[in-house]
Amino acid sequence: MSLNQPKLTPKQKALAINLDSKIYGTFAEIGAGQETVRHFFRAGGASKTIAKAMSAYDKDFSDAIYGKEPHNRYVTQHRLRKMLRYEVALIEERLSREDSPGRKFFSYANTVTTINFEKTFKGHGWVGVRFQREETEDYSEVVLHVKFKENNTTLQQETLGNLGVNLIYGAYFYHDNPRQLIDSLYDDIALDDLEIDMIDFMGPAFPYVDNRLMSLQLVKNGMTDAVIFTPGGKNMLPADMLYKKNIFAVRGSFRPVTKVNIDMFESGLKLFMNDNQCSEKDTEVLFEITISNLKGDGDIDERDFLDRVDVLANLGYTVIISNFSEYYRLIDYFAGYTGQNIGIAMGVNNLLMVFDEKYYKDLSGGILEAFGKFFRNDTTVYLYPYKDPETGDILTAKNLKVTDHLKDLYKFFKLNNRIKDIDSYNPEYAEIYSREILRKITHNESGWEEQIPDGVAELIKERGMFGYKNEVELKEFT
Repeated sequence: MSLNQPKLTPKQKALAINLDSKIYGTFAEIGAGQETVRHFFRAGGASKTIAKAMSAYDKDFSDAIYGKEPHNRYVTQHRLRKMLRYEVALIEERLSREDSPGRKFFSYANTVTTINFEKTFKGHGWVGVRFQREETEDYSEVVLHVKFKENNTTLQQETLGNLGVNLIYGAYFYHDNPRQLIDSLYDDIALDDLEIDMIDFMGPAFPYVDNRLMSLQLVKNGMTDAVIFTPGGKNMLPADMLYKKNIFAVRGSFRPVTKVNIDMFESGLKLFMNDNQCSEKDTEVLFEITISNLKGDGDIDERDFLDRVDVLANLGYTVIISNFSEYYRLIDYFAGYTGQNIGIAMGVNNLLMVFDEKYYKDLSGGILEAFGKFFRNDTTVYLYPYKDPETGDILTAKNLKVTDHLKDLYKFFKLNNRIKDIDSYNPEYAEIYSREILRKITHNESGWEEQIPDGVAELIKERGMFGYKNEVELKEFT
């Protein structure tokens, strides 16, 4: 279907699936009723599409089908994938390919919990589809995690039903364009009604899909505020990583990552761990890049994005991509998952921006409201010094000057140890500037290699990152 054509309704999508005699599968929906399959029953022609529809609400009965879950947790990715694969295996076992030539089997499943009676918990869930493009091809999967935003169970159920139809239709009609598939998930669904904060593509239908880029689409399109992936490039559910953890984060452009970034991170983390008696097991460390930083002066350059992330991954760091231009929004996000300690490493220039009131004009409480969110949950700023290139002065928390009417506020946080200097920094790194390094890389100048972490220069040259050109490319270019 052309992008210029009007979007199909859930009923039209369900009918299109039903009318394709080769598409055949099962629906297993747990937790919010049989909301997705209902669309297919109502559209007409479902007898050629639906092999089985079920909803195993009772845990004992569900366990008898799919097996027990660790810690009795049923709304999990593990449960969902187990459901998808069990149902597909059942189709393969019970139907002969000889009797069903040309059929492309699928299983759709969801396991969700909707809003509670007190409306203190709005609910969330896992949704996925396992499908074949051709009868002889192995199965592919699209799995996603959703958070409901509506304050009514019935509305959440309707949203879930629409999402399920969109996902199945997208799997069969947009698998060759994953970005369009992601966009289509919100057909007939408002962004304010549902958040998708994790998505994962796998299988032969998606041979060239980089799930980090798919995660980026979620943030870029406003479907979620932040996504996280491991050094291995695996998309992670933020709640699984951050729940009840101490969190230490460092924000930067990392274009490329420099020895200053690593010194700030390592020195700040050491202080944070000592201050709060944290262990590696109960602490999550994140390198954050904001969407505004990725955009720069234009749209996001996906190659540039992957360059930054690949370098951080090569160094073994977990990355978070966020929509949080202001630091208080990042802290507020972390506080939604944990009540433990939060540490932020930043440079002097970044702290000056935190104390700039122009960034809080949209808040009714202004900078005081922002600081109320920023310095919550025992949040501490670990401040990395800055050497003024003109005067040579070293700026720290001790001699930093903020606007006159904010001086007392600054002193309050400083005296209460909510802003701490990183005194153990390496002074040899004081004159390393990432913009100068990037300029040298793009102009093929020497001298930048010693200013970035070990092994990174080789990676940049080998892969031609950040505009680097080898000698052969330079000759062709000139």
